[in-house]
Amino acid sequence: MCQEQTGFTLWFTGLPCSGKSAVADRVAAILKDRGLRVERLDGDIVRRELTRDLGFSKKDRDENIRRVTFVTKLLSRNGVAVLTSFISPYREMRDHARQEATNFLEVYAKCPVDVCMQRDVKGMYQKAIRGEIKEFTGVSDPYEEPLNPEIVLETDKETLEQSVDKVLAKLGELGYI
Repeated sequence: MCQEQTGFTLWFTGLPCSGKSAVADRVAAILKDRGLRVERLDGDIVRRELTRDLGFSKKDRDENIRRVTFVTKLLSRNGVAVLTSFISPYREMRDHARQEATNFLEVYAKCPVDVCMQRDVKGMYQKAIRGEIKEFTGVSDPYEEPLNPEIVLETDKETLEQSVDKVLAKLGELGYI
């Protein structure tokens, strides 16, 4: 018999290279070490495996998040801790995820675009500035900042561990861990 676990969703959002995946990966590892059932849904991996048929138009980005939301809903309602890391630039789709997923917490990796550019080891921002990448969030495509996220990580001012500790503290405060 499985031990009862409360399902919840940590929806990490923010600009490219804002630190979403780094924090989510570390939190997921800690939760797994504590014996929780955890699933990580990362934008790059999902794009490669589940939504490779989609591009980066607004319509395709919305469809990408709609599909991820469906998977998140199934997992979280069945007692799994789901940690997503997607730019998810549009509030409307994040609000949709909030309505569908169990115990949804929006985690905003807040980081100035100039810092994100400095962290960009793939050179995507520079390619977008040169026009080589179309519809790039933060350069040629908008990012709608969350209005009331449950957790704000200031990843340009906090260490990775400080950001991780913020997330774990909130989960503890809510009784999810």
